[in-house]
Amino acid sequence: MLSTAPTDRPAAEAAISLLYESAGLSPPRFRWVSSPLLAFATGEPGRPGQLGQRVHGLDSTVSRALSSLEADISSPAATPSRLFEWWVSKPLSASWSSSVQPILDAAHGRPSPLLNWHNRLRVGWVPSWSDFGGMGRSGSVRVWDALAATVSACGPWWWPDEQVCVISDPPETLVTETAGDLDEVRPHCADGPAVRYRDGWELYFWHGTRVPEWVITDPTAAAIDREPNVEVRRSAIEHLGWPAYLEQAGMRLMATAPDPGNPGFDLLLYDLPRNERVLVAVNGSVERDGTRRRYGLTVPGHLDDPIGAAAWTYGLSREQYSQLLHRT
Repeated sequence: MLSTAPTDRPAAEAAISLLYESAGLSPPRFRWVSSPLLAFATGEPGRPGQLGQRVHGLDSTVSRALSSLEADISSPAATPSRLFEWWVSKPLSASWSSSVQPILDAAHGRPSPLLNWHNRLRVGWVPSWSDFGGMGRSGSVRVWDALAATVSACGPWWWPDEQVCVISDPPETLVTETAGDLDEVRPHCADGPAVRYRDGWELYFWHGTRVPEWVITDPTAAAIDREPNVEVRRSAIEHLGWPAYLEQAGMRLMATAPDPGNPGFDLLLYDLPRNERVLVAVNGSVERDGTRRRYGLTVPGHLDDPIGAAAWTYGLSREQYSQLLHRT
């Protein structure tokens, strides 16, 4: 799903042709493009925006094959389906949503209706079913093998239509990180594009959030204050760092205090215009890389004590917060 290896074009075309034949369709014409941006920008002549929408015979054939194999995997002789769901399906679905789908959305210019093919049939993360018992009994193994061979050859970067199949080269660069209980993989790069294709199309991500280039290459308080998108502002401040942002923005540090709920770290309270203040704190939980994230929270302007401000964010009194042993 996240491979950057060059596509095996003959293998991809052979596998996709076999899929079409299994659905009673003639093998398609193939159009290769250098990135999903070009796949969505050019489309098939005369039918822009129809990629992946007109393959009823193909998707019904593959759907039946998947249903049959999933019935096999749930049989008493097979590995319990709940284990498969937890260890394979859930983490790969999460990684698909955080890694592949944002790239396709960016190529299409908005959340893409062209993802139906991928989302319905999960063509981006077809695992090997050879480890699961009962597979040989299913009449759908041939279809599954063709689908698995297709995904092995070209990953999720292909869109079938009744007469044409568009296939994109994979990204040249794809920098990711792992996060969450399900080991979700998401794009992230602190010093350059997280995604780059060989034709020069590139995307920037900060911990899975797609951001403009300046957030990664030149975050400043002035640029942050001009940015209307809340998530982009948050990402830019995290990259720049709250102390640097507040200093550049000319905000006054009002008070500091040791954090009772997070021993060894301080709470910093800054004064803002518009009768607001910002409390800068350190996360009580350790990140995967062993660091602790620093973050800022807007609090009412009448609060002038960092501990009282921290208590307010939890809906507690100052006295209650002061008695915390540890906060998350």
